[in-house]
Amino acid sequence: MSARNSQANKAAARERLRQERERQAKKDKTRRQLIVIGSTIVVLAIAGGAGYAVMQANKPDHWESVKDEKTVTAPKNTEGTNGTTVVIGKPAAKKTLELYEDSRCPVCASFEQAVGETVTKDVADGKYKLKYVGATFIDNADQGEGSKNALSALGAALQVSPDAFTAYKAALYSSKFHPEESQDKFSKDSYLLEVADSVPALKSNAEFKKNVEDGTFDAWAMKMSATFDKSGVGGTPTLKMDGKKITAEGTDNPPMTVEQFRTSLDKVLKG
Repeated sequence: MSARNSQANKAAARERLRQERERQAKKDKTRRQLIVIGSTIVVLAIAGGAGYAVMQANKPDHWESVKDEKTVTAPKNTEGTNGTTVVIGKPAAKKTLELYEDSRCPVCASFEQAVGETVTKDVADGKYKLKYVGATFIDNADQGEGSKNALSALGAALQVSPDAFTAYKAALYSSKFHPEESQDKFSKDSYLLEVADSVPALKSNAEFKKNVEDGTFDAWAMKMSATFDKSGVGGTPTLKMDGKKITAEGTDNPPMTVEQFRTSLDKVLKG
């Protein structure tokens, strides 16, 4: 091989090496740029996510947003401002039993299972009317939605008829369907509809189902809850006959048996 050819080959090799270095340098530069861009996107995403999380945390939830609605859809068979007066029974009945309950309340469930049927029969017989006031304070204590959602569903039952309301309330408090206080099952529409399937007037009732799933009476439930909050009643269940509190004899507790209820009710009526 001549010296010229050897030098030419060496020069060509050096040129190829230089070009390869340039290509590698460009790749490294591009990779660094992509890393910087990617890091910037991640930082922006984290910042954006944090901002969104803060925004969502400060945004009122559904129940808070409907609480102050000016236009409230009240169920049929209600009276008064925003339909928060719910009175069931024969118009000729002269006495009115006020019943204050929270749907998630375990003591309310015990009362309903023991005494509810007696109250329903008395109302049907015209002994007195029943005024129902629903509460949602257990949701506030347990950070749940079941009390509010069940109260809205009770409104949907009342829209069907007072009898459907009474039967649905009994089903919600029944030993079969009433959950532990710590279990927020009533927050799920599907569970409320499952309970409703045990009530003939509500089973396969398309209007009732739609009103539950659409939350038609959510704002009404919040107005009803506010009525309870303003009532001065401190716990549930609370019973009053024409404003006079009914308690088990010798206690400040509600009557939890039919015998206690009859004795206490007679005492209030005679007093």
